[in-house]
Amino acid sequence: MSFLSELFGTEKPIIGLVHIQPLPGDPFYKGGGMDAVVRRARADLEALQNGGVDGVLFTNEFSMPYEKHVSSVTMAAMGMVIGALKSSIRVPFGAEAIFDGDATIALCAATEADFTRCLFTGVWAGDFGMVDRDIAVTLRLKNAYRLDNLKLFYFVTSEGDACVGGRKTADIASSLLFNCRPDALVVGGMAAGLGPAGKLLEQVAEVAKGTPVVCGTGCKRENIEYVLSRCNGAFVGSSFKRDGLFENPVDEQRVHEFMDKVRILRGEA
Repeated sequence: MSFLSELFGTEKPIIGLVHIQPLPGDPFYKGGGMDAVVRRARADLEALQNGGVDGVLFTNEFSMPYEKHVSSVTMAAMGMVIGALKSSIRVPFGAEAIFDGDATIALCAATEADFTRCLFTGVWAGDFGMVDRDIAVTLRLKNAYRLDNLKLFYFVTSEGDACVGGRKTADIASSLLFNCRPDALVVGGMAAGLGPAGKLLEQVAEVAKGTPVVCGTGCKRENIEYVLSRCNGAFVGSSFKRDGLFENPVDEQRVHEFMDKVRILRGEA
């Protein structure tokens, strides 16, 4: 049994994503004030919780193009959103400032998050140029902030980016286990809504040696049986939204239908 049961109440958790709308400073922020951003996040949070997810993760998913070092205004805005919703959160929650592990740790300290996921390690090349993470600094920040109980889910893939040096995903996972002692590993696809290619889930699970492996993208009601048979849970975003589209709000009925199937697969129904 892993920490997943203690934190989420199951060894196969489904973690719903609250994709925060564009924030002040983001290129596609339309103005209108933070109240509108909070309202949308609140509606998505309620739909996810009412639909039965095991946890939620707040991310600045619409802060595109993503920053290598997340700006102070984005951090302040994310803190405001999560703070405004804190009293409404009924499940374990996490927070992520996309691409920036150090900012993510700071955000978790400020919001008292239970867990987080991020691209904490490696050097990656893609649309945003070179993304170079320094996990030694990140883990020292975690220690300095006394986040002893914060659980870290490490991406071993980066959406749409290539690992500089061309290491295989399973090799990245293997070295992470030795060097960084992650609480869990996350395997994603090329973009939101797209699942891991080929046998990546199986390959990473094979080297994980008991460390939980979670699917990070592309989990749908149609493939969740396959996903849960290969790994220890999933982060779900686009599939929970109206018509399964990334830009739409969360559809509570879709969440219910997804989680009904999950409960059957977990032997709970």
